[in-house]
Amino acid sequence: MDNVTLHVRFANDGTVAEISDRPAGLTPQQWFDMLSEAIGMKAYQTFAGGRGVFKIARDQIEALKTAAVA
Repeated sequence: MDNVTLHVRFANDGTVAEISDRPAGLTPQQWFDMLSEAIGMKAYQTFAGGRGVFKIARDQIEALKTAAVA
């Protein structure tokens, strides 16, 4: 199974400033929230400096992106 790494960068106030593979109709925070709810935080790894990554199967990402624009 092909995995994808989505990079997340947070603003100083804790909101999501940037996130990879975001569907056009969603804000960075909305995409982060959708991923967190659908996949859970076990697929998320926190890094120093207000960064983190989701490691998710490519087919899951594509399904979520399709659902987001529907």
